[in-house]
Amino acid sequence: MKNWNTSRRLGAGFAVVLALVVLIAGLGVLRLQAVGEATKELARQSLVKERLASAWHLGTTSNGVRTISLLKSTDATVQDYLKKGITVTSAGISETQKKLEDMLVSPVELALSADIKKKRGDYVELRNKLLKLKADGQPEEAAKLTDTQLLPVLETYDASIRAMAALQQQQIDSTASDIEARYQSGRVYLVVLAALALALGSVIAWLLTRGIVQPIGEALLIAETVASGDLSQEFETDRGGDFGRLLRGMGDMEDTLTDLVTRIKASTDAIAVASRQIAAGNEDLSSRTEQQASSLEQTAASMEELTSTVKQNADNARQANQLAVSASEVAVKGGSVVSQVVDTMGSINASSKKIVDIIGVIDGIAFQTNILALNAAVEAARAGEQGKGFAVVASEVRNLAQRSASAAKEIKTLIGDSVEKVEEGSKQVSEAGRTMEEIVGSVRRVTDIMGEITAASQEQTSGIEQINQAITQMDQVTQQNAALVEEASAAAQSLQEQADNLVRAVSTFKIDADEAVAVAV
Repeated sequence: MKNWNTSRRLGAGFAVVLALVVLIAGLGVLRLQAVGEATKELARQSLVKERLASAWHLGTTSNGVRTISLLKSTDATVQDYLKKGITVTSAGISETQKKLEDMLVSPVELALSADIKKKRGDYVELRNKLLKLKADGQPEEAAKLTDTQLLPVLETYDASIRAMAALQQQQIDSTASDIEARYQSGRVYLVVLAALALALGSVIAWLLTRGIVQPIGEALLIAETVASGDLSQEFETDRGGDFGRLLRGMGDMEDTLTDLVTRIKASTDAIAVASRQIAAGNEDLSSRTEQQASSLEQTAASMEELTSTVKQNADNARQANQLAVSASEVAVKGGSVVSQVVDTMGSINASSKKIVDIIGVIDGIAFQTNILALNAAVEAARAGEQGKGFAVVASEVRNLAQRSASAAKEIKTLIGDSVEKVEEGSKQVSEAGRTMEEIVGSVRRVTDIMGEITAASQEQTSGIEQINQAITQMDQVTQQNAALVEEASAAAQSLQEQADNLVRAVSTFKIDADEAVAVAV
């Protein structure tokens, strides 16, 4: 057991304790089960039978009182009431008797039940006989026999019932005594086993504590020795089990720590030299970083000026674009007006053509009027003297027709000339409309070109701003690098100081000189 590991020791100890606990619990369960079975038997049989016997006794007593009162009563109403009570109670007694007889199992109970059954039969037979005697008109004889015969039979019958109840009470008392005995014996067993478990657990706890505390003390001694800086001591580590492994591990830890301290001592000098070189390199890097930062600042200033110039060009291009857009809108409006003029000239031309047509109609009417006037003059000449007045009128009408025809021709000539001029004006207006459309197209192309120029200027502005931001970021990064170089220089100096502190700290450990030389080699 000395070479057992800790988990095995603890497992064995707790297994023994748990086995005792299981044994105690099992015994307690068995004893409680026995007590429970006895209690169930008591509640299921003896108590029920005792209650049935007691109920039988009460019913018999009540019916006995009713029977005696009935046999001695002279009131018909009271007699009827008592008869009903006797009938109901007798039915209940019969039911109780049947339940009780079904539960009886022992010979004593069966014999007593048979005796009760016989005595009840005798009692019921005698009661019915006396009731018949009273019904036959012999109440005095029935009352006399009640005292001399019925009461002794009733008392004997009731005594048997009480004997049955007493027998059941004895069984109840016996079962209760058995339950008490089982309880007492179970308690004794549990106390004895608990004491045994306590004693055995104490022994196991002492053994486990002793087996754990002693190796831990040795491990603490090694740890305290190493903590004091003494790495030259040798310790016994031949113990078995987990604590043997712990002691061997701490011995290996001491050897490893000795090797580590020796190597640290050898490395601190190299760290000091390297830190000095790092400090010198950081100073050179700091100087070059400052020069780079100055150049970036100048470049950033130039880029800011270029950005301002490009922004101004972009603003001018934007204004020119706006002017081109305005000109395009004006040209579009002019084209629209010219189109309206063309439409108006077309309407005038159409109206002039309609007037020419109307003048033609008037000219035709004048020609026909002239012919009619000529015909009227001819007819007036044929009429002689009677037609002279009509001839004068016809002559005047003919003159008017000729004048109308002449005027219509002149108007037609003027209207024709106007139509030709209107057609010529319409052609010129159409040509002006096409010219305006070409102007609008040219203005739109100029607007598009100016828009492209504006967009290109904006893109140039955005690109230059990004370049400016990048240069600014480079400047910031360079400044940060300069700060980092300064921090690195300070860190290198701090590293040198820490190396010196490390040398002083390692010098507090005491190691074997031979081991130190071996590790250094």
